[in-house]
Order: sequence, then C-alpha cells, then structure tokens
Amino acid sequence: MIWNVISQIAGFIGALCLLLFGMNMLSNGIQKGAGSGLQKLLGKITGNRFYAVLTGIGVTAIIQSSGATTVMVVSFVNAEILTLEQAIGVIFGANIGTTVTAWIVSFFGFSFSIAAMAIPLFGLGYIIKYFKKFRIHNFAECFMGFALLFMGLGLLKESLELGPAATRLFTAINSWGIGGIFLGVLIGAIITALIHSSSAMTAIVLTMAANGSLSWELSAAIVLGSNIGSTVDAVMSSFGASVNARRTALVHVAFNVTGTVLALLIFKPFLQLIDFIVPLKPSENITTHIAMLHTVFNICATLLFIPFVNQIAIIARKVIKETSEEKDEHYHLPAILPHSRISADLYSYQIQTEITKMSAKVIEMFDSVCNSFVNPQKADEENDHVKYLENYIDEMNAAITEFLQKCSRLPNANHNDRQHFSSLLHVTDNLENLSDETCSLMHTVRKYVTDTEYKTDSKRSHEIMDYVESVRIFFEQTCVYFTIGSSAEERLSGEAIEQKIDRTKKELKKASRKRLESGADVKEELNYMDMVRKIERAGDCVYSILQCL
Repeated sequence: MIWNVISQIAGFIGALCLLLFGMNMLSNGIQKGAGSGLQKLLGKITGNRFYAVLTGIGVTAIIQSSGATTVMVVSFVNAEILTLEQAIGVIFGANIGTTVTAWIVSFFGFSFSIAAMAIPLFGLGYIIKYFKKFRIHNFAECFMGFALLFMGLGLLKESLELGPAATRLFTAINSWGIGGIFLGVLIGAIITALIHSSSAMTAIVLTMAANGSLSWELSAAIVLGSNIGSTVDAVMSSFGASVNARRTALVHVAFNVTGTVLALLIFKPFLQLIDFIVPLKPSENITTHIAMLHTVFNICATLLFIPFVNQIAIIARKVIKETSEEKDEHYHLPAILPHSRISADLYSYQIQTEITKMSAKVIEMFDSVCNSFVNPQKADEENDHVKYLENYIDEMNAAITEFLQKCSRLPNANHNDRQHFSSLLHVTDNLENLSDETCSLMHTVRKYVTDTEYKTDSKRSHEIMDYVESVRIFFEQTCVYFTIGSSAEERLSGEAIEQKIDRTKKELKKASRKRLESGADVKEELNYMDMVRKIERAGDCVYSILQCL
C-alpha cells in the first residue's frame, strides 16, 4: 500500500516536471525562432492602453507563458523602455493570453491518444534542428517542447488516477461550502507559486477534473487561486530592481488578487454564467467549462479595470515611493538579472539602451572639454564635472560587463547571441577607454586654458577646438551607427575620418615644433602637443568602437 502511494507520488512529480520542461522548451523555442521581434513589439507599445492589452495577449499566447511576458514587462519598465501605464495594459493582456494553454489542453489533451501525436512531433523537431541553412532550426525546440508537453500531460493523466481515499478527501473538501472554496483558492495559489506556472496548474486541474477527482466548484476555485500564484515571477523579478519595476510587480499582484476576490464574491452566479455559455452540463464537458471560466474571468477583470489604468498607476506610485537610494549619484544597472525562461534577445535589447546612455555621458564629457576652451574661467568646474562622469562611467562599465558575462552563460543563448554579447563587451570596454582619454584630455586642457597667455580667439585655439570637435562629431556618428546599424560604406567612411584625424595630429605637432624653434613658450607648447596626442588617442578609441559594430 505504502509503496503504491510512493510510486504514484513519484510518477506525478516526474510527469509534472516533464510537463514544465516541455512548456519551458516550447517558450524558449518560440522566442528563439521569433528572435528580437517579440521584444521589439513590447518596446514599441504606445500610450494606447487597448493596444498594450492586445500586445500582452498576443505575446503571451505565442510564447505560452504569462510569467515570461511579465518578466519581460518588469525588465522593460526597469530599463525605462516602457512606462508604468503601458506595462499595466500589457499585464492585463498577459492574463488573457495565458488562457490559450487551457484551451489547447482541453481540446487536444482528452480527445485522442496524446502519445500518438507527441512522438511524431518530437521527431519532427529533432529533424528541423539540423536545417540551419533554412533558418528554421531555432523552431526545433518549439516542436520538441510541444511533444514533451503532451507526453507530460499523458503521464499526468495516468498518475492522477486517484484512489477512493483521495476522491473522498476532495469530496469532503467540496462539501465544506465556502470554506472548501477558499481552501481550493489557497491550494491553487500555493502550488502555482511553487511550480511557477499557472498553465501547468490549469493542466493539472483539467486532468483531475476529467478523471472525476475534482468537482466543478473546486476546480473553479483552484483555477482562480492559480491567478494569484502566477504573480510570483513578477515579484521575484522586481527584487533589487528600480522603483517603477517594483510598482509594476505590485500592480500585477493587486490586479490578480482583486479580480479573484471579486469573482469569489459572486462565485455561484459566476459559475452559472459559465454554465449558460457552455452548452453541455459540467459533468458532461467539465474541461471546456474550466477553460471557459479561466478565459471569461480574465477578460472580465481586464474590462473592469482597464478604464482606470492611470488611477492604478497613481496609487502604485503613492504606495511605493522613490527612496534616496534611487536618487543618489552612483550608477544602478536598471536590468533584471538574467532569467533562463527569457530569450537572450531581451537582455541585449535592454543592455544596448544602457550602452547608449553610457555614450551620452561620454558626449557630455566632450561638451565640458569644448566649453573649457570657450569659457576658460569655468575650466576648474568643468574638470570636476568630467571627473565625476568618468567615475560614473567606470561604475557603468563594471555593472554592464558583469551583466553581459551572465547573459553569455544563459542556457538558451545560442552562438549568435554569445557573439553579440561579446561585441557589446568590446563596445563597453572601448567606451570606458574613451572616457579615460577624455578625462585625461580635460586635465591637460584645464592647465592649458588657465595659462595667462591663453587667448580664445587665437589661431592655435581655433585649431585645437576644431580638432576636438572633429573627434566629437566622429563619436556622435558612431553612436548613431550603434543605434540603427551601419553599412560597409559607412564603416569605410569612418576609417577615412580616423585617417584624417591622424594626419591632423601630425600637422598640428609639426606647427607646434616650428613655434618652439621660433622661441615660443616651452611649457605652453608641450601642453599643446600633449592635448593633440590625447585627442588623437580619443579618435583611436572611437574607431575601435566602430570596428566592434
């Protein structure tokens, strides 16, 4: 007897793990096949709340994971790609999109032999894996994941053939009335939080209901509870994140909990509505009833709260206030730690935004150098500002480098992803080198312009300012290439600019030597040549960045 119980529990755990593994592989396969398209779609959401909801529905229905979508949304809010209001709409839609899994299981899981479909699907996925020439190999995991999902579901059906004692237990819980309903909600929330998948929890409920182990009322309560448990991914992703990311997680939790509470307040009428929509009685077609309940619940909750998106965002901002830590002068990487359930493209998309911000800080350093030539009296102030920026960029470089190293070790990162992360590492390193050169240049410029002999309208001043400006423009153009991409011709033009910077260095140093031979001030000319040399090295750093693109 005991061994039978242990065997049944072990079988259930194994079937559940296979089901979860299949869902995870399916999600990864779709994300790899879609590339950065899903992330770019999320990143282009406008202020239209209905478009945000539709985007959440579409992305979640495609990748079969509301948890993955939610982590993406929290990450994008953290990286300031999405606003809090936009994220709220996507979260509403993600709850609707996750109901697709229930319909798939309801339609396909109980109408024919699952194994008959799973094995050919797995074989097809394995074959596609080797068709790299046609760029369809990334979808291999999609087919293999579907196959494992169906295999896991089939094994789950066998392992959940409960004995008379377990059936009597569920019957007793159902007889407790409102207490049994609340217990069902609690069970659904806890198990979903533990397995990190409301879709898998729904599949378990559908299987047990189809076996006759769960009643219609208790099944409904567990499904409602799973909506609360599904928020665990958002909560975990918000740990250590920005204040807006934490607000997004709070909204997700509050939305799902409030929706569940409202459904429980009208529990009996709500079930009667589902009975009215679905033609057959629950005892005759319970899986369709459960799938319909899951869908109707999330649609009704979304329709109820979507007019109040702005008000919800205001409340979230009041509940979670910005702390002094978010306002301090040190850099905090606004990106969620790499998560194995999310496509590597999401992280490259986020980190490129941070590298763009890093580039803007370097341009700010160039501005301070140029301002010092025009306003020598502010040279000390500009020098202090450049030192602060250089330290800030050092912090950015350390955080971004560590993050990219973690991303490159993600299990779902393919060869192209790792090459891209390596390229971004080189870009970040060269940006930090450029900031060091600019800081060193600023130090020399301060000494040069505070000299009593310096004149802003002299020929030498115009030459050196033009030289700095040429490197600054070269860097700005490289930043544009980093954002929108560059062609072979544009990279060749960058090489020509770098060669022109080298020629200008030689010309300016030659002119300076002639002035020395004519009796010019030695200290002033040495500072001048030092500036020329450092500007040229800054140009080399910019060219190194261009070569990494």
